[in-house]
Amino acid sequence: MASCQTRSWRSPQWRYLPPARSGPLDRGGGNRMEHRNHQERRNKVGLLGLVQLATQRREGSLVPNLREELCESLEEDYKDVEHLNENIPSHLPQVTVTQNLVNGSDLDSEEPVKVEEPEPSRKLPKEQKIIKEMLFISTDEFNGVPSYMKSRLTYCQINDVIKEINKAVVSKYKIVHQPKKSMNSVTRNLYQRFINEETKDTKGQYFIVEADIKEFTTLKADKRFHVILNILRHCRRLSEVRGGGLTRYVIT
Repeated sequence: MASCQTRSWRSPQWRYLPPARSGPLDRGGGNRMEHRNHQERRNKVGLLGLVQLATQRREGSLVPNLREELCESLEEDYKDVEHLNENIPSHLPQVTVTQNLVNGSDLDSEEPVKVEEPEPSRKLPKEQKIIKEMLFISTDEFNGVPSYMKSRLTYCQINDVIKEINKAVVSKYKIVHQPKKSMNSVTRNLYQRFINEETKDTKGQYFIVEADIKEFTTLKADKRFHVILNILRHCRRLSEVRGGGLTRYVIT
């Protein structure tokens, strides 16, 4: 039977070993790094205490300064009040208030109240209807007219006829747009003729007939006049609408 060998706690195998320390050891056998950290913590605690102490002293010194400023401000205000009290004038101007309101009891109930009638509104003039007129021909258009058509007519002669035609158109449609109540017998007869000459093809158009040329202008409906009408039709200044024995010259 094998004998059991017991180990004593004092044997080298059971000796207590302290934990390993990193870093070099100082003379007392301690760790230099731990010693330095401990010293830094002590310095930080001391510095924090100094900061707190300085803050408390500073806050304590602000209170007396505020008290001094407040006392100085109150003294200045008190001096201003005393100055005003000593220099008040004996007579102050009185403010007069004008009352424009009239109480209902001040009115005499027996006196009739005058009610101002509003002024009748002035009727605005109706917008005048624009009457379409014939445009004058240009020199380029005149030069484009065939020579056999214009013969010896000049540019100015053609535009003079256009001016007279526009005069007849404006005179006719002023009567057409005129209120019937303001017409005399002559104007009413002309108005009735204008209405009778209209057709479905001339509805909404501005036109004249030879009777209008004689009525409102000094032109003569002769051969020369009809030659100029052909030139105006060539230049697309007018068109013809025939019917009922009449030739209507429509402004285009």
